Amino acid sequence: MKHLLTLLFFFLSISFFAQRKNDTSDDFHINNQEYLERRGANVMLAHDFYPESHQGGVGIIQNGIRVATNGDLRLEPTPGQWQPVPKVGQRVVDRSKNEISVKMSYPDSSKDRKGFNPIIYPDLNISYTLKIIPQGKSFKIVVDLDQPIPKEWVGKVGMNIELFPGILFGKSYYMDNDFGLFNRQVNGPGTNNSEGEYTIKPMATGKVLVIAPETSKQTLKITNLKNDELQLLDGRAQHNNGWFVVRSLVPAGATKNAIEWLVTPNTIDNFIYSPVVQISQVGYHPEQEKIAVIETDKNDTNIQEAKLLRIKNEGGYAEVISTKPKLWGDFLRYRYYQLDFSTIDQPGMYVVKYGNYITEPFQINKDVYKRNVWQPTLEYFLPVQMCHMRINDRYKVWHGRCHMDDARMAPVDTNHFDGYLQGSTTLTKYKGGEHVPGINIGGWHDAGDFDLRIESQAETIEGLSHIYELFGVEYDNTSIDQNSRTVEIMQPDGKPDVLQQIEHGALSIVGGYKSMGRFYRGIIEPTKRQYVLLGDPINHSDNTIFSNNAKDESIPMGQTGAPDDRWVFTEDNPRRELNTAAGLAAAARALSKFNPALAADCLSIAQEIWKKTKAPKPLDKLSLAAELLMTTKNSEYSNFIISIESDIVSNIGRTGWIVGPVMTLIDNKAFKDKIRTSVKVYYNTVLEQGKKTPYGMPYEPDIWGAGWGIQNFGMHQYYFHSSFPDIFPTKYMLDALNFVLGAHPGTNTSSFASGVGSRSLTQAYGMNRGEASYIPGGIGSGTALIRPDFPELLEWPFLWQQTEYVLGGGTTDYLFLVLAADNLLNKEK
Repeated sequence: MKHLLTLLFFFLSISFFAQRKNDTSDDFHINNQEYLERRGANVMLAHDFYPESHQGGVGIIQNGIRVATNGDLRLEPTPGQWQPVPKVGQRVVDRSKNEISVKMSYPDSSKDRKGFNPIIYPDLNISYTLKIIPQGKSFKIVVDLDQPIPKEWVGKVGMNIELFPGILFGKSYYMDNDFGLFNRQVNGPGTNNSEGEYTIKPMATGKVLVIAPETSKQTLKITNLKNDELQLLDGRAQHNNGWFVVRSLVPAGATKNAIEWLVTPNTIDNFIYSPVVQISQVGYHPEQEKIAVIETDKNDTNIQEAKLLRIKNEGGYAEVISTKPKLWGDFLRYRYYQLDFSTIDQPGMYVVKYGNYITEPFQINKDVYKRNVWQPTLEYFLPVQMCHMRINDRYKVWHGRCHMDDARMAPVDTNHFDGYLQGSTTLTKYKGGEHVPGINIGGWHDAGDFDLRIESQAETIEGLSHIYELFGVEYDNTSIDQNSRTVEIMQPDGKPDVLQQIEHGALSIVGGYKSMGRFYRGIIEPTKRQYVLLGDPINHSDNTIFSNNAKDESIPMGQTGAPDDRWVFTEDNPRRELNTAAGLAAAARALSKFNPALAADCLSIAQEIWKKTKAPKPLDKLSLAAELLMTTKNSEYSNFIISIESDIVSNIGRTGWIVGPVMTLIDNKAFKDKIRTSVKVYYNTVLEQGKKTPYGMPYEPDIWGAGWGIQNFGMHQYYFHSSFPDIFPTKYMLDALNFVLGAHPGTNTSSFASGVGSRSLTQAYGMNRGEASYIPGGIGSGTALIRPDFPELLEWPFLWQQTEYVLGGGTTDYLFLVLAADNLLNKEK
């Protein structure tokens, strides 16, 4: 018996140490998140599928940075946004074979050809299995085809993987015995192929590619194990937002192991992710909770002192706090600690130091939000986005007086490539192609696309109207002349900028409604060549109303008289109509003294929509009812709100912030009591959700940056607090603001608001992204998730899911949050 126990102990010991060795091995293995992992490297397969924005297929994270993505079969050497992508099947993890695979196919039959963003698929049907297989410190990418590719597609279908350019500029490569540099700009030579498309000569061809051999943390080796060559291509030759591409063609007749690459990402020995300290890049009010979040590797056991240092006015630092940070726990792939310095209220400039990491300077000051925080959005970003105006900025012209030829009625049965859909009728008196007058005024370009989306216009005027009436913002640093269609930044004109911006948005919405008898859905460029424009939108068109003569339809774009006018789309969408009317009802209050005639139009249209629009659900009319109640004080609207009490209560997280501000206008105690009861329940939900992240408020990372959603949550929290101050504290609103200003996950701790704070987004997806630049006061979408667990905010201007600017809540919620924080924290007590 003793002998048997000894043997059992022996084998258990072997099993234990073998398992332990496997867990800490320097070789790739499949982890419990279903991707390949070794110390310093991760390889994902089909966790994401967003190829048009460089997220999907096989992806590689090397020493804490995503270096490659979109490893998959593609039909073009350097595909762009509207080109065919495969259908992605279920990811399969086979631990017995030690491989991860996914079934893929062309065409992507899951796509609705009549739906959003249509892609023209060629006459090709292939299916295949894409696999990643650990090979010690390397891994293999293998493609098994179910059938050989058709003869006519040989030489066209190939395995691609894209390399992130932002960390490669100025670095070298070797392809066999050839070598070269990754250039900051794309260089020729190139030729036009048989289809008239420009194709660039490969940077290099060969069997073995070594990327950045001089930089050990970036060195990546790709070997083609077949007899076919690799190509290194510059994807920016056809698309400004392209990446570098490694490609090899699928051989004729091949099926099993049609593609077989061996990839070796070099890793730093015993790699440990360097700690990052996340704080508000602007700073804190003395009475505000102040928590620095410290993000570390889960393998990092060297927990050091966290120090709060005050910057001395004669230079150097004075230590204020030095203590071990408090362990918060694990979130995503990291371990988090916190340094709470809420008790520190002495005004001044500070930094937080943890190990070798020192944050950018931030301030503690009761006036922290009074200057340089919200103003850039009002005095730069909103003016730059203004359509139908010339935007002057001292020596600079941001853009000319654009789109004065707006707009032609969109043709019926048109599915626009950016998602606008015109049905079988125009829903107006205008025929497709006819000029629609009255809409070449007002409005803001939405992000870098230059279209005018009705919801963006309405959300912007509604948000600005709330800001004006709640916080009395009379700030004036911009001259806006609607008669000459000219804006002068840094030139006051004696009028509140907020009111002038509300007026500008209202002119667009009201103008469209008066002309067409309904709201427009959107106004957008008709061709892709116009749509992808980088730079001044005055180059979209000749600013001359198209003749609508059939003979002029053939005039080339860029020449006088061309059919280059934007198209205006309409739709039958009651919910969007009601929300747009809510924006007008709010604007009617704000503009009542500034522009009484326009205010009257806003109110009249809002009331007309209220009467004639049938809501799909009663709750769809809540926002409009609340705005009309505040504007008119008419009991019709308060009675309606009371009548949908059960809907409001059961959706209190979405409705409480709307009804809160009008509670004083509703004379019904039972209704108010039920609302308060449900708000208390919702508070407990927020409380529990806030405990799940180290950032103090609900946050669920997704493929798209979370910044706008968190701003929106923070704005809602202001209303919950101001309407129910005994239930909701200011904490969640302020935590949301801190998140946007820099206290968010990942190595890039930038403020999402460009030009705001010590560190901010200075490469963003705006109209000047072609220059890798930014617009002050624009708010990017923010840190995104590379599924399943990698937070990312790249310094790169072409990732719309991370750095895009938008109008609507993406802009006004930020303005609102900053002004609300200043208002509440400096309120007399």
